[in-house]
Amino acid sequence: MMKKFHSDSNDSLLPPASGQLQLNHCKTVGCCNFGSEDKNHYVLQRTNPKRPTLVCRECGAFPPILNNHDVVEEVSRLKLMQSSGLPACSNPDCENLGLPVLTHRHLYHAFGYSGDRQRYRCKCCQATFVDRWSGFNGKNQIQQKLLALLFTGYSVRDICRRLGMNPKSFYDQLSHIASRCRRQLSMFDARLFKHSQTLSLATDLIPLQPHSSNGVSWIASCEATSGYVVGQHVNYQQNNVENPTEQHDPYVDGTRFMAPPGAKLVEVPPPAPQGILARVDTKYREVLSRPNLEDPLTSMPRINYPTKGCLIRPQYTVYAHYLHLSQMLEYNESLSIFMPQEPLLRSACISVFMERIKDKTIHPIYVETDTGWQHGQEAGRVDIVLMGWWRDRWAFTRHNDIGKGICHLGGEKGNEQKWLELASHDAISEYQKRFHDQFAQLVDEPRRKLRPAGLLPLLDIYRAWHNLCHQDRSGLTPAQQMGLTSAPLTLEQLLN
Repeated sequence: MMKKFHSDSNDSLLPPASGQLQLNHCKTVGCCNFGSEDKNHYVLQRTNPKRPTLVCRECGAFPPILNNHDVVEEVSRLKLMQSSGLPACSNPDCENLGLPVLTHRHLYHAFGYSGDRQRYRCKCCQATFVDRWSGFNGKNQIQQKLLALLFTGYSVRDICRRLGMNPKSFYDQLSHIASRCRRQLSMFDARLFKHSQTLSLATDLIPLQPHSSNGVSWIASCEATSGYVVGQHVNYQQNNVENPTEQHDPYVDGTRFMAPPGAKLVEVPPPAPQGILARVDTKYREVLSRPNLEDPLTSMPRINYPTKGCLIRPQYTVYAHYLHLSQMLEYNESLSIFMPQEPLLRSACISVFMERIKDKTIHPIYVETDTGWQHGQEAGRVDIVLMGWWRDRWAFTRHNDIGKGICHLGGEKGNEQKWLELASHDAISEYQKRFHDQFAQLVDEPRRKLRPAGLLPLLDIYRAWHNLCHQDRSGLTPAQQMGLTSAPLTLEQLLN
């Protein structure tokens, strides 16, 4: 049962920090209270118990409140998912949680064998585990055939019939392949983050199944030029949770787990705006109409809640996604993050990288473009417009009636021409679109709309194939463009 740990006294204004992590503060970069944890700088707005918010006494900004402990728990969940099947410590109370042996050998002892598979022991908590994939892969050939049929558009039924297996065996093999793919990627990811002092990332947040309305959101980040995907997560877990809550109460542990919400009145959507300036303005209006401006699901009239598993409020997964990235970017000195106009992405990025924003070593940037804009072309005349309630400073340009706009969320001025030329999140948006196109039959399958768990192994497999095997028009994979490999990997190499 969930436990309340706050009263209505002045000391209960901010939910308590989790260790050193406090994400509830003013998020207006130009405000003197930016990042302040002093409760005297804020007023708590509780007139609507469904959406408690902080109000900054200086700038009037009203960021929604988060449960810091739940964000940390969500980071642990994402680490366990990403290290699932990898030889890594799985003790949730251990500081080595989710750190694979392949990239953190100094944290573990070799501890004998189990059959032909290597066993390890964690130096921190003394837990032991076995590397499931250190032995010979006797099912390499059947797994190669399965992937070949899957990537060429065959349905699950046709693949099972051609390979002589039942559906359960198919999904078991898919899980095994996903684990091997995660194992391969862990080495390349560690190498990338260790040697990339300067990095540009592109992030996007979209529904995992666009035609299902099941509330499962998919956030992914990649290197903005090569398209090498460094992380992707969904706000869904396969295990059911006791007593999830319909209303978000940041003063209660476990509030990130979401119960099936009731239906709402359906409003007729307004006609799509014409022109990039109108689209940006319409997005600001749509965001302000949300019950919780950092939770896109609160504006959905109906959510077809999954029949198995549990949804997690998207703000917790997005904050955890950036926290996970920040932990991997310990060697990075200069970072740019390009994202579409979504306040949830903005708030999470600014909160997680707050110290780097103050040090001016990070450039978080909104990017919006018209269809047909050629990435890399020089900007023409630049128009500066202050948009939305926050008075965000947007820079717009046009070329042959095709427009592009950027907004530097860190408050930098004077480099609008540079960012209009360089900033783009097309790489990650195209990756997500290709996934939906490649597996449209599985993504849009009617029964799959309420059972999204079957798509989770596909995400890991597709990420590995995209990074290590998929070649662009120049014949290079994203890993080759980043200098991580000298040649594309074959399916055989990927599965060994």
